[in-house]
Amino acid sequence: MSKSTLAVVAATLLGVAGCLASEEDPIGSPADVVLVSDVNWEQLNPLRRDKSPKAGTLWGDRTGPGPAGFLLRPVDGFRSPPHIHDGAYRGVVIRGLLHNADPNAEDMWMPTGSFWTQPAGHVHITAAQGDDCLAYIEVDDAFGVLPAEKAFDSGEKPVNVDVTNLVWIDPPRQPVTPGGPQVAFVWGNPQDSAASGALVRFPAGTSGTIRSKGASLRAVVIDGSLDLHGSGPEAKQTLDPGSLFSSKGDAVHKVSAGSAKATLLYLRVEGTFDVED
Repeated sequence: MSKSTLAVVAATLLGVAGCLASEEDPIGSPADVVLVSDVNWEQLNPLRRDKSPKAGTLWGDRTGPGPAGFLLRPVDGFRSPPHIHDGAYRGVVIRGLLHNADPNAEDMWMPTGSFWTQPAGHVHITAAQGDDCLAYIEVDDAFGVLPAEKAFDSGEKPVNVDVTNLVWIDPPRQPVTPGGPQVAFVWGNPQDSAASGALVRFPAGTSGTIRSKGASLRAVVIDGSLDLHGSGPEAKQTLDPGSLFSSKGDAVHKVSAGSAKATLLYLRVEGTFDVED
């Protein structure tokens, strides 16, 4: 997908994205937190035993019906055989380099913050470079690994977006603040109640607010570190890359980025959301 195409998509979303009322808020709404250090790891494809990447569930059930999100941890040099999935998925690179494409394509290594989609039924391979490679994977329904011989045409095309091709915009409906947070919409329509996804970037050492209105919000730390602030002076949790916080219904989350580097989040929202500095 070209930068010009992404710019058109972003501009369209900027015009339609809803905003939430900016009334006085509590310090922070209750959130469920899953730390990456507490994730339970298992084989993504048990049939391949130790040749399979590890998978660690963050929410939902990746093998059952309904949406789910999990971490993918391949070893350095991993290269899968050609295969398909019976359900589509989306991915964001957290650490290392990931390649996901047609078996005959040249390697296209995606670094931290890159986003890709994989349609159901489409033959592809996945490869990894890096001693501590990690990615976030999200499915909308049951997710399984099947041999290439079972390929089918779902009518969708795969998309790979390198982090350098993301189109960052100021948060919709908010005053423009130099050095403030920015948003890159990557799928869905944040205007309505259906699910949508975006990347949110907070510059190093800054604070902000994430508001959601609707069924649910799930946020995964992709890069940097994030402090999630609760309702008391000691109610603060530090989330490293791969960690998740989530909430249901209308919620307000006070966050701050670490001082070493910008913090990058992936947000999946069912409803609308707003980001403020």
